[in-house]
Amino acid sequence: MELQIKTESNVCIVSIHESRIDAAVALDFKEAVRQGTLDAPAEVVLDLTQVGFVDSSGLGAIVATMKHLAPERRLVLAGLTPPVEKVFRLTRMDSVFQIHLTLEDALRAQCE
Repeated sequence: MELQIKTESNVCIVSIHESRIDAAVALDFKEAVRQGTLDAPAEVVLDLTQVGFVDSSGLGAIVATMKHLAPERRLVLAGLTPPVEKVFRLTRMDSVFQIHLTLEDALRAQCE
């Protein structure tokens, strides 16, 4: 699982550099994000701009990440590609997560 974690303006940005979050990488994804956000600030943005596919295992891993961060920290999603956005909409997870069109939109909203 290739990802980049950095903090800007009191927001932790987790950028996924994979085309898929599926059963093959779900456990690695959860562990990598968990380890990378141990000392994260209250806002964590998951940048999914490079992810073109999420299956039920990947969706479960993202939800597990949200639960791991709560209640001290909040997970916000950004940059969902159309196929990924469709999964979130069909499963109604778009009502659970705050979702922004771009990473820049997410950062701007977190700084307001």
